[in-house]
Amino acid sequence: MTETPPDTNEDQAEKAEKQAIRRRWLTIGELVAVAGVVIAGLTLWNGWSERRDAAATRVAEQAAARAQAEATRRRVGLIATDAGGDTLAFKGIECALQATDIRFPKALGVEPQFTVTVHEIQAGWIAKPLLALTDGGADRRRGRLPMLIESRCDGAGGPRLERAIYDLVWETEPGLLGRSLKLRGLVLREDKVGKDADARLNALWSRPEAQPRG
Repeated sequence: MTETPPDTNEDQAEKAEKQAIRRRWLTIGELVAVAGVVIAGLTLWNGWSERRDAAATRVAEQAAARAQAEATRRRVGLIATDAGGDTLAFKGIECALQATDIRFPKALGVEPQFTVTVHEIQAGWIAKPLLALTDGGADRRRGRLPMLIESRCDGAGGPRLERAIYDLVWETEPGLLGRSLKLRGLVLREDKVGKDADARLNALWSRPEAQPRG
């Protein structure tokens, strides 16, 4: 019977190297598994974070849209209904206009006006100072006069209040007794004015020749 020779030093070294290789592969496999778990966790976190941010963005956008819709719904929004020249009639958009307070630039020297029941602007309120400022040159002139109008009206959802700056479109015409002032339109200029509304109104006014043409 032939006996198996004992392992040589070379065989023992080879076995040790193979065991070391197996241990290294095991360690690498464990690292790969751990990395996979970490990556999966990060992917889940990123997905949840993106969904959360998207949801927050949608909520903010919806809130802004609701606020804008409410602000629009609560606006009075004045529009001219008849520009006969000597007077300019106006009303609220989709609401029953109750009263308005109308103020003019301080430099014009025109007293504030108030309307109730009949809502119109009269050329006679502003004719004298505007004709004086436009005296000389062409008989026909056209421009805009900024006015601060505080309006109150009744509409869907209850009373509405608005403070806004409108441009009154005017023009001068020659006649047998001299030039006259005619009113031609009403244009919204700024609908978000605060406590400094009078200062803003005065800042917008300059001599008629520097005003935007109607």
